[in-house]
Amino acid sequence: MSGARNEPNSTAIYATALTAFFAIAGIAVVDPILPIIGAEIGATTWQIELLFTAYIAVMAVGMIPAVLATGRFGYKKILAAGVSLVAVAAILAALSTTIGQLAALRGLWGLGNAMFFATAMVLLVSLANDREWVVGIFETCVGLGFAVGPLIGGLLGSISWRVPFFACGLFMIVALAVSVTRLKDPVEKPSQLRVGQVFALFRRPAFLALSVVTATYNFVFFVILGYTPIFLGLDVVPLGLVFTAWGLGLAFGILVVGHRLAHTIGAVQTLGVAVAGVLVMTLLLALGLPTAASVVVLVVAGVFMGIANAILTDLSLALGDPDRRVTTGAFNLVRWGFAAPAPVIAGLLHPVGASAPYWVGVAVLTVGVVVFLLTAHRMAGPLGERVLWSRWNRAARAVEGTPEEAMSEL
Repeated sequence: MSGARNEPNSTAIYATALTAFFAIAGIAVVDPILPIIGAEIGATTWQIELLFTAYIAVMAVGMIPAVLATGRFGYKKILAAGVSLVAVAAILAALSTTIGQLAALRGLWGLGNAMFFATAMVLLVSLANDREWVVGIFETCVGLGFAVGPLIGGLLGSISWRVPFFACGLFMIVALAVSVTRLKDPVEKPSQLRVGQVFALFRRPAFLALSVVTATYNFVFFVILGYTPIFLGLDVVPLGLVFTAWGLGLAFGILVVGHRLAHTIGAVQTLGVAVAGVLVMTLLLALGLPTAASVVVLVVAGVFMGIANAILTDLSLALGDPDRRVTTGAFNLVRWGFAAPAPVIAGLLHPVGASAPYWVGVAVLTVGVVVFLLTAHRMAGPLGERVLWSRWNRAARAVEGTPEEAMSEL
């Protein structure tokens, strides 16, 4: 298949994608074991949620230095260093005795993943001839990671909450071996970057609009991912199976629905459908439905989230800088930076009411939907798309550039 596509770097591409699978599975593996960690260590709900917040916050802060470091050390060294950090953090987390130690190690874990995610997509795109194919490979591994991670966490967590952390460490050692032996930097070395180049991207109206929608959506994404294990109150194995179903819904949205719908109604309007769907599902969770109904809502929310994730990645590449490292740094700063406080906020709101975190999520995402409705024409213009409710499409295209200019950067 790769021969038909004339992909001489297919081995390196698949190695990078496999590492992405392990990295994502490492994020999701924690979901089913959150309640038993709290019970055995004696942590409160908001302290448990630190395991997500510490991870995401360090990942957000570490993204830009990691992007800048590629100009000096190259992609492969940064990626391998990140995978090594994750392996060390995961194994040490399995030996932890306090929630503070776990949170600190999850922060180190997040730094390692920042180094990986700052380089993985850029490395893939630079190695491939068929960009759409390689992005699809990456998204497939992300979707499968979110699906398999909770299953691993649930099954191994029934033995001990420490076992999934050990398993993650072993996975990342395998990923390190693959990356060291199979990955290679592109022939053309990356140029040096400045921090100002990353932040200058937010001066583009289309990218700024996308960033606001991304910020509100990812806040809600991690309210659902981080808090719902506490909200459902299930045992570790059933919880692992529930989040595996959610992960499969996410993968289905990414791999099957997202791009097909974008080809039919346009990427920008597809993003609107996805974000609106997540808003409705969050509202249903906030209504405190019976457990079985909440599980169904969670899985359906996963489908909408998968669509959103796929389209947000595509739109960031289309509306960002021609240097993909700049786009990756800026976009992931927003994506992870605004997601970071969500789990702890949810944990702090838990004593107020079991549904309180979801109501806050509804309020935040409503802001995102309003911003989307007001600014979708700015995102659609550069892509040559139209949004049905906007009267400003022609003006947007005139301001942002021609469709040919935008598509040439894809």
